[in-house]
Amino acid sequence: MDSLTQIVLGAAVGEAVLGKKVGNKAMLYGAIAGTIPDLDVIARFFFDTVTATEMHRGFSHSIFFSILFAPIFGWLISKIERKSEATFKDWSWLMFWGLFTHPVLDTFTTWGTQLFWPLKIRLAFQNIFVIDPLYTVPFIVFVIMAMRQPKTSPKRKRYNRLGLTVSTAYLVTSLILKWFAYGEFVHSLEIHGVTYESVDTRPAPFNTILWTANVDAGDAYLIGDYSFFDTEDIKFTSYPKNHQLLGDLKSDDKVKRLIGITEGWYTISEKDGKLFFNDLRFGLISLDPKETQFAFTYELEPTENGLAVHEMPKTRVDAKRLLNALWLRIWGN
Repeated sequence: MDSLTQIVLGAAVGEAVLGKKVGNKAMLYGAIAGTIPDLDVIARFFFDTVTATEMHRGFSHSIFFSILFAPIFGWLISKIERKSEATFKDWSWLMFWGLFTHPVLDTFTTWGTQLFWPLKIRLAFQNIFVIDPLYTVPFIVFVIMAMRQPKTSPKRKRYNRLGLTVSTAYLVTSLILKWFAYGEFVHSLEIHGVTYESVDTRPAPFNTILWTANVDAGDAYLIGDYSFFDTEDIKFTSYPKNHQLLGDLKSDDKVKRLIGITEGWYTISEKDGKLFFNDLRFGLISLDPKETQFAFTYELEPTENGLAVHEMPKTRVDAKRLLNALWLRIWGN
């Protein structure tokens, strides 16, 4: 999830663990704990694109990391907060839950999380987008309401608990919505006699009303959208896999690792003599049926020193175009 959401979750968890003893300091250190795992993004400044992508939501998002670093951070805080009622054990417990709930929440997103690192298993339930106002905004409101109460006030505990309950209930609801959306996609494929190998569904950005499906149909992938306000049949657009365009590059280590990252959901495209690797898990940059550019695309550039991989940049124009289209599409086809 986005940084703001993780800060709010960390603050709420910190309050639940230690708020009665230290008040708003529990929220402060909980928020810090909720931010720490995402510091793995600095890897992009020290490693190549593929390695940095592999490292994202890896070690720092694991149970191992939480267990290892919770007592270290707990010891540091206990030294800073010497006059506090909380002990080293208290601070360590707070940091563990702040560090651990961050990757647990991330498992519900599309990117997934290596919660059981060093095992190369990415948990990705794909039932919530990385930024979802319906999850975050009510949560923020309840946390702020709790923050404004004295640390021993029953209202403080009640507001914080409501924030955790409402946000968790929304996550559960999104799983149910995903199940219904999946059923609609499968039903549409079956009534049109489409043969497929697998279907992968996820919510469109910023909501859980509009859903997208990637369908493995053999030599091509089908991509379709479904809103709970739709009144017409789901329309799928076909995108050739073009895996053969890789040629000898398919045996290249970086390409193999990219394929592993996408779990096989990728297409290859060629433009102006350049080769591009498209990650299908995050969809296209717009809802235009003629759109060919994906949100995450990597240029594959053979060089004298081996294959260079460059992530293609996204612009504000792309984001604005997508937002406008999303708002219209959510209300039905």
